[in-house]
Amino acid sequence: MKYIPTIGLEIHAELKTQTKMFCDSLNDPNEKHPNINICPVCTGQPGTLPVINKLAVESILKVGMALNGEIPQSSKFDRKNYFYPDLPKGYQISQYDLPFIFGGILNGVRLRRIHLEEDTGRLVHLAHDTEHLTLVDFNRAGVPLMELVTEPDIKNAEQAVEFAKELQLILRYLGVSDADMEKGQMRVEANISLKQGEQLGTKVEVKNINSFKAVHDAIEYELKRQEEVLKSGGKIIQETRGWNDEKQATVSQRIKEEAHDYRYFPEPDLPPLDLSKFDLGRIKLEIPELPQTKRARFAKEYVLTPEQAEILVNDRNTAKYFEETASELKSELPTADYQVLYNYLVSDLRGLMMKSEITADDLKITPENFADLIVLISNKEISSRTAKDLLLKMFETGVDPRQVLQSENLAQISNEQELQNIASKIIDQNSKPAEDYRKGKENALQFLVGKAMAELKGKGNPEILQKVFKNLLKP
Repeated sequence: MKYIPTIGLEIHAELKTQTKMFCDSLNDPNEKHPNINICPVCTGQPGTLPVINKLAVESILKVGMALNGEIPQSSKFDRKNYFYPDLPKGYQISQYDLPFIFGGILNGVRLRRIHLEEDTGRLVHLAHDTEHLTLVDFNRAGVPLMELVTEPDIKNAEQAVEFAKELQLILRYLGVSDADMEKGQMRVEANISLKQGEQLGTKVEVKNINSFKAVHDAIEYELKRQEEVLKSGGKIIQETRGWNDEKQATVSQRIKEEAHDYRYFPEPDLPPLDLSKFDLGRIKLEIPELPQTKRARFAKEYVLTPEQAEILVNDRNTAKYFEETASELKSELPTADYQVLYNYLVSDLRGLMMKSEITADDLKITPENFADLIVLISNKEISSRTAKDLLLKMFETGVDPRQVLQSENLAQISNEQELQNIASKIIDQNSKPAEDYRKGKENALQFLVGKAMAELKGKGNPEILQKVFKNLLKP
């Protein structure tokens, strides 16, 4: 019997709003001190009333538009009832039958819905002397949380990872979420089953997945586990399992709840929403060029490979910096090769950025000055060695490269007569390598050019130097 993987994802992402979903407590994911950003509303005190965060709703509508979802005429919030220590009210304000977005598609995977809810608090487990304590931090309680649910269209772990990565990138491009999995701002749950022929398998939900590697490994493990159970004549139980990163295995947590277990009913403290009253035209105009479109355009406009375009597009700030520099470069040097720009940005400049742990937004080098450096390199006014030294100075100070070039006399020497004088001197001092070259040993020429470059402190034009040496060493 052939088993066919059937996988659907539920992805939660915390939204970037100044305040929480239903109160004016600060939404700050970087707050380290527990129970600072709290108030009577988000801690579920009796008599408090929630107020809808309009920006959070608009963020969900923007995501829906970007993913070609359908916005209904009206929507509402519902109470999802369950008890857990990090849920201060004893229920969660979520959405059930009327989410903000129906349908949509991403990477060929159909979306079922996108809805908005409030996040829960966070449990902190501590060892204290001989006791093990569990404390509750409510800073996260009430933070706006998007939930996106896919149809079970995903066929393997690799496709699931690609989907989650692309969604993360889109959320960042839209500016609605940082979606940092390490910080818990984006969380993935996988619904996994094995279909036999036309008969659908029993679904198992896997939680506690906090990295893209874990998404891949958890799905791979669970598919293998279910197949082994079925082949041995056993039955898959509909349950919730957690991913244990240390054991590299899924472990049973509880029997899976059904919707009726949560006793959903319309949230009585919040009115239904008429979505046609939102400025949908403005929201749509705020959607930037999205990653897939930008990849195709970068590859075509700047003659980049798909892999090169992917590297740039994968970080919106880097893509923006590249494009602004390319625009300056085109105005200064219409025949510029964008490969030179790409190489110096991705290899040299990004290396400096990674070492200093900064992003393109933090750079002291303006796109105009970076374009000036690429012009100097392209016109062979400076050597590659000088370019690296110059780039380091620019990175540290933000200085104009031409200004440094003049003040420190770093311009490349291309004058043939001047280079010929140096080459003659090097030949006189190194008669054996000179004779070796005349006998056909090509490596000897590189040795002589290296000696000349050392004499010139790296400022000699290597191509012209080679030409000069060849002329002087003719038999």
